[in-house]
Amino acid sequence: MYYELYIDVFFTVNFTMDYILLVAVRKMLKCPARHGRIALGALLGSALTCLVIILPVPYTFVKFVLFHGMVNVLMIRAGLLVKWGSDMLKAWILLYISGFLTGGVFQFLGQYMRIGSLFFVLAVASYYVVSGIWSLISYLSRQNQYRCQADLYMNGRKCQVQALIDTGNSLRDELTGKPVCILDQDVARELLAGSEAVKLRYIPYHSIGKKDGVMPLVTLDKMCIRNDKKQWIAEPMAAICENEMTADKYKMIINPEILVGGIDDDNKSSSTASI
Repeated sequence: MYYELYIDVFFTVNFTMDYILLVAVRKMLKCPARHGRIALGALLGSALTCLVIILPVPYTFVKFVLFHGMVNVLMIRAGLLVKWGSDMLKAWILLYISGFLTGGVFQFLGQYMRIGSLFFVLAVASYYVVSGIWSLISYLSRQNQYRCQADLYMNGRKCQVQALIDTGNSLRDELTGKPVCILDQDVARELLAGSEAVKLRYIPYHSIGKKDGVMPLVTLDKMCIRNDKKQWIAEPMAAICENEMTADKYKMIINPEILVGGIDDDNKSSSTASI
């Protein structure tokens, strides 16, 4: 059985898809490569693919290695200037993930567009769909990084709460200059229950919807923040929220600057006395 292959059409189609995949990988890796460099990489990838097709290679396995090894690696290197080693392996894997996603979207949209001339429209539409999927995955990943569990210690009591590391929380104590976290009322009552003498003072703040306000400020004995690792904070300051914190079941909003002075759990044994 013989197939008639129009090499110019084959080259153009491959160039288009290679360009789209390289742009997608660039977004995933956040590479600084410009479109001219990416076009050069796609041009090289398409030219090498045509060359491998034309060459009379007797074994299918050899062509498979040339396609998925040499051609794609050289295309990534030329188009994105990715370094050899682990960076190249990561880019190579992302190229195939992008290819699978783009191919799936392309096939799905293709059933509604039977006209061959709409190939480039489908290709561009597939890229934007895949780009949107990746942006959503990245957003969800960032959200998970900001979620953590916090163990709070005060006067022999311990409370375990779900917390949010909020980059928008820049609250600081005017007297000490320390970063201040925000704590739910119910959790504060539980920690302070039975305490005869608790040093409380008030800290001014402003937020959306409220220009001026004050919150009670308390200094905890210590706090352990758990996400991908454990960090211990000695004598963290927490302002007690005026209203109940119900959004997403968070009971504490952590000022990210407080993590700068934290002690990793691996080093805690040498600093236990200070905590």
